[in-house]
Amino acid sequence: MKNVFIIGCGLLGSSLVRRISKKKIAKKIFIFEKSKSNITKIKKLRLPGIIVKSLEDGVVNSDMIIFCTPMSEYKKIILKINSFILPNTLISDIGSSKIESSKIIKKFLKKGVHWTRSHPITGSEVSGPEYGKDNMFVGKWCILIKDKKTNSRHLKFLNSFWKKMGSKTVIMSPEKHDKIFSITSHLPHLIAYNLVKSAQDFEKVSKFNLIKYSAGGLRDFSRIAASNEIMWRDIFFDNKVHITKAIDLFIKNLKSFKVDINKKNNKSILKKLIQTKKVRTKIIKLKQDIDKPDFGRD
Repeated sequence: MKNVFIIGCGLLGSSLVRRISKKKIAKKIFIFEKSKSNITKIKKLRLPGIIVKSLEDGVVNSDMIIFCTPMSEYKKIILKINSFILPNTLISDIGSSKIESSKIIKKFLKKGVHWTRSHPITGSEVSGPEYGKDNMFVGKWCILIKDKKTNSRHLKFLNSFWKKMGSKTVIMSPEKHDKIFSITSHLPHLIAYNLVKSAQDFEKVSKFNLIKYSAGGLRDFSRIAASNEIMWRDIFFDNKVHITKAIDLFIKNLKSFKVDINKKNNKSILKKLIQTKKVRTKIIKLKQDIDKPDFGRD
């Protein structure tokens, strides 16, 4: 690959720039960023990429384009690049939901141009180029999306690209992807936002200085709830069908816990608590986390 164009250079976009440069995956890296604040940071950080003032400058000079913007920006950007994008250019993205965004791509992207979707499973509650890391994708899963219209040559190239980035890859349909991540990622974030909001509401009603005494649980949920609000709004809206079903399942189980607590149903609640503990053991066994206490973890 000669040149790659990163559209949106926040946490993940800047991590891509760092890793691509470090592994010498492309000869040149072009960057488009609409935030003046982020542009200033990129220059100050001396990231190894060429900042372009227009989308056209990056598109016409690149073999591969990666969208690293909120999904609500896709339509606007597609309409701007359609007139000068070439059929052989590989377009991808790192969006966290795929079904609704595919509809936007299918409807507005110029015919004959292929968009091969991907989703690296990594990130943080912080956003901005200053937080990017060149090892952000190392050892992490990257989901590659395949459907009937996926270009097999582009999919093969994208698979190789993410492996060079240090990721483990797996191919899924958009439907399977959105179902899985509605439970493993989207619902946990929604719960975190709601729990922190509940703590704020409780604090107002009770007049207690509640946040001052945040225990490990609230502290950890507050970290997740500090994530980028635009990105998560887009995810919730784009994957609304599966997230709504996940919410219904969560409410059903929460009501079951409520019944056990009110009735002091010892056998039932212990069974639930013991069964759910097993998930943590499995996560550690699969090397999705490390086995050490998390209080004060960096």
